[in-house]
Amino acid sequence: MSLKTRTLHGFFWSLTQQFGVQITMILVTVFLARILEPADFGLIGMLAVFMALGNSLIDAGMTSSLIRTKDADQRDYSTVFFINLAVGLLVYLAMFLSAGLISQFFNQPALESIIKVYCLTFLIYPFSAVQRTRLVKKMDFKTEMKVTIPSTIVGGIFGLVLAIQGFGVWALVGMNLAQNLLLSIQFWIYSKWRPSWVVDWERFKYHFGFGAKLTIAGVINSVFSNIYHLVIGKFFPVTQLGYYAKADSLKQIPVKNISNTLSKVTFPMFSEIQDDNEKLKIAYKRIMQQVLFWLTPVMVFSIVLAEPLFRIVLTEKWLPAVPYFQILCFIGLMFPIHSYNLNILKVKGRSDLYLKLEIIKKSLTVLGIVVALPFGIFALLWTQVILNLVAFGINSFYSGRFIGYNVWRQIRDIFPIFLVGAIAGFACWLVKDLIQNVPFLDWIKLIAGGLMGVCIYFLISWGAKTEPFVDFRTIILKR
Repeated sequence: MSLKTRTLHGFFWSLTQQFGVQITMILVTVFLARILEPADFGLIGMLAVFMALGNSLIDAGMTSSLIRTKDADQRDYSTVFFINLAVGLLVYLAMFLSAGLISQFFNQPALESIIKVYCLTFLIYPFSAVQRTRLVKKMDFKTEMKVTIPSTIVGGIFGLVLAIQGFGVWALVGMNLAQNLLLSIQFWIYSKWRPSWVVDWERFKYHFGFGAKLTIAGVINSVFSNIYHLVIGKFFPVTQLGYYAKADSLKQIPVKNISNTLSKVTFPMFSEIQDDNEKLKIAYKRIMQQVLFWLTPVMVFSIVLAEPLFRIVLTEKWLPAVPYFQILCFIGLMFPIHSYNLNILKVKGRSDLYLKLEIIKKSLTVLGIVVALPFGIFALLWTQVILNLVAFGINSFYSGRFIGYNVWRQIRDIFPIFLVGAIAGFACWLVKDLIQNVPFLDWIKLIAGGLMGVCIYFLISWGAKTEPFVDFRTIILKR
């Protein structure tokens, strides 16, 4: 099977998995949000930075090294497997012993016991990390779909049962543990690979040599991607963190479905053509345009229709989260561009440059938080938007040099998509604003505004023959 065919198959199954998981999680989240209080989600939001940090340390960038290593064998996989287990145990012990200090930092005594149970995922995840990596390397996303969707459904049902029984925040803890445990068990069942009792220190040095810089970058990125949870949890009421956490998680639904699906497929695909810069440039351009072509209208319409959407889905008690969600949607639009630019650096083996760029960007983040914090939570959010624009310039400048695709050419290729999205968003807003005093007002605004926006977006794209529209029609539909 050719690389192109495997990529298309991988995209299809990965997208099916993402949509299956996210549809399930949307339904579960809607019911949980109606049962639980914003403060419950705020307590879990306080753990976001620690969970992300722990996962980065466990992986240590070595699974990425396995994917880009063309001749990885049993000794490579077994070595990474046992190292991951050892690091997972150390990370859990560190969190267990630090639980009291963390709860004191946030002034939330209930957080101590939550940490000790919630972080058991650090012991579960390493058991299936290599099995999952092997599937990604082979682009076998069909099997991954078979594993992920049932685990999400069963774990979600378990969480809902706990919430209905009045367990509060522990419903979220139980759901997370159940989903991760089922994932790990099923990856062992479906995967034909089993570790050998061997740790090859030469192979460890090789993979860690590549992964160490990615690990440091990943740790930095994990901390700073979730630093707003930390800052809001420390300096604002826990309910406000609950609003922010919910808005951020809802923003991630389209981003994860569309962007992460392709990111998972593109890294192994980029790795196979890492020595051909022209192919890398063409593949990168097409993928970035295709992702933004589908993500842009979703995020734009979400901004415009946020209020009726929240009122219908989450009820009135979550309306204070609407402006958070609208601002965060701007950040969601930038995520895929960051992801693919950084993938270029990884497949080129420039983990050193990857690390340097992360340090520069996160230094700017600290400065932005210090400046914005005295002006309140909305200043923090808009600072996030500005910093993401700056990060795009930094990432695309360096990755563009490797494949001959500079910042301005990237902007030129994606600007038409944003322009069409803005026009469609304006049409959506006009329709929504004109509808007043009718039965089922929120539903009518959501449906009529969304339909008008979608029609305008695709009509303009068809009439202007934009590149991603033509690519989709000639490549994807013909397949």
